[in-house]
Amino acid sequence: MKGYFGIGAEEISKAMNLGAILRTAHAFGASFAFTVNAHHKAQKVFDSDTSRSLKNVPYYGWDRLDEMRLPAGCSLVGIELTDDAVDLPSFRHPRAAAYVLGRERGSLSEAMQAKCDHIVRIPTRFCVNVSVAAAITLYDRTLCMGGYPERPVMPGGPGLDAIEAWESRRR
Repeated sequence: MKGYFGIGAEEISKAMNLGAILRTAHAFGASFAFTVNAHHKAQKVFDSDTSRSLKNVPYYGWDRLDEMRLPAGCSLVGIELTDDAVDLPSFRHPRAAAYVLGRERGSLSEAMQAKCDHIVRIPTRFCVNVSVAAAITLYDRTLCMGGYPERPVMPGGPGLDAIEAWESRRR
């Protein structure tokens, strides 16, 4: 996959959600994970992070938004249901990106949204769980940035020729 990415949440309060985000970040190959102003209860993720992600993915826990530091050239992408957000299926992911999600039962703060280079929405009828939103976002990034072949016109998977061509490009 081209580039790198990180994923995190602002003001997250539940350890199970943060653990699921960390596990998802680890599974999709994130370069880092982060929180901004996380509730102290959310930081007790060790029981919910079953893949022990913190041993494999760098984690940054910033107490305030003004402490957040991203690598040079890294675009901040807010995942939020706003009227002017770009629908995720229409969004071109930056090569270097940090995705930030809002807290449970809430939204990204106005200050965080102002800091974002892009605001993207998952086109659902209502908000999904924050850890589900993280998984959907990273799956979409993988599809778009992973160099997978186009989906076939007919139901089913790609033919053997397409799979072999794709595998040879990955080597």
